[in-house]
Amino acid sequence: MAYVKKIYVNYKDCTSHTSLVLPCILTEKGVIISHLRYLAWFNSKSEAWKERSCYALQLLLKYINSVPNIDSATKLLKAFTEALITGTINYSNNKDPLDLYWRPRSVRDTNNLLFHITHYTDFLMLQDDHSANRVNPFRKATSYEERLNWCAYYHKQANVFLNHLTHKDLTQNQVRLVGSFHESMVDYEYAVRFPENHLERLLYLGFEKNGNIDFKSQAITMLMNYCGLRKSEIFHIYISDITLHPNHHNEALVRVYHPELGSSPDSAFKNRKEYLLATTSYKPRNNYLFSERLYAGWKAPLLTSKLGYFEVVFIPPEKAKDFLLIWANYLKYQRIEPSKSSPHPFAFTNSLGEPETIKNFQRLHKNAVKRIGLICKKDLGTTEHGHRHAYGFRAAQAGLSQVEIQKAMHHKSPTSCLVYIKPTLEEVQEKLRKIQ
Repeated sequence: MAYVKKIYVNYKDCTSHTSLVLPCILTEKGVIISHLRYLAWFNSKSEAWKERSCYALQLLLKYINSVPNIDSATKLLKAFTEALITGTINYSNNKDPLDLYWRPRSVRDTNNLLFHITHYTDFLMLQDDHSANRVNPFRKATSYEERLNWCAYYHKQANVFLNHLTHKDLTQNQVRLVGSFHESMVDYEYAVRFPENHLERLLYLGFEKNGNIDFKSQAITMLMNYCGLRKSEIFHIYISDITLHPNHHNEALVRVYHPELGSSPDSAFKNRKEYLLATTSYKPRNNYLFSERLYAGWKAPLLTSKLGYFEVVFIPPEKAKDFLLIWANYLKYQRIEPSKSSPHPFAFTNSLGEPETIKNFQRLHKNAVKRIGLICKKDLGTTEHGHRHAYGFRAAQAGLSQVEIQKAMHHKSPTSCLVYIKPTLEEVQEKLRKIQ
């Protein structure tokens, strides 16, 4: 009986002798070895990227099992993408002749899945022992499509840091035979951010632990709202990364290092990855599997030092003093030190002294939001990411230029911050009323 299942395997590279834990696809005929080698080749990609690649291949294999009579790989891929975007259910009788029962997917989701399939099959074609044609071949582009290709390419390169070092030998006169679907441009009505008038209530009334203030959750939330950090970035911070600012009295200095390549707190080690592997039982938290509790993502922010870190910018600046006080209280009264048998340098710990997890902080944040009478919902800006939106908007309100906001939010492109500083529809209407 045909089946498709995702499992995790230990993969050892015969050339480098390195061992990896990778997701892979298992069928009734065994493991899809070519995809496993593909993920190993692109091991530097994020765990989320690998998981998404596996998911795309799972869907494709399930579709292949349901329609075994299509004799062309390209025709099959075209039918597959159409099944993704339209669904496979006949709603007139609520039946599915393919027995997949897929509901329609968004254009963005479908295009993303198509990208992963195309990327993988292109990799297959480049292998020495693979002689078949591309599953998604190129065709001659129309002059209009060719112009769009060049416009998209140069628009992207213009916003890439050090773009003069990139390779520009591309075949812009070709497009995919099975192309992506056109996605309508959507200007979201609300730039969702945590409501400013409830922030102090969240910090000082929402976070409590056994009747006492939860200094850890306060500190993490301040790093997001007053420093603009992503929640994943916070869980890479070492205890030595938060210090007293040498040039500003009673203010905190916070640095966020690359979890692998950032300089080690111990000069005996080349970088943080080596330091963790050599001195602890832990590894950089972006190296864990996406499904593991210690996993924390890394979105490659713009670093500002050759030592592999960026410094946070407090907005407003006086919050650097407030944060320092809360940080000191956390260290003095609440931080549980790691056990001597399992040491680690991470700043925030749980009740056992182990590194705190994103999932547990999300639970604490959600409870705090509810405690002050709000609903924890992304559309309302009351989830954790709403704090970064609030930071970007506050930076714009303070009069910082777009480039200055880019610097404060550690974006590689100056246009990336626009989503964070967009006003709500009500704010635009109120401004117009004042003008009138």
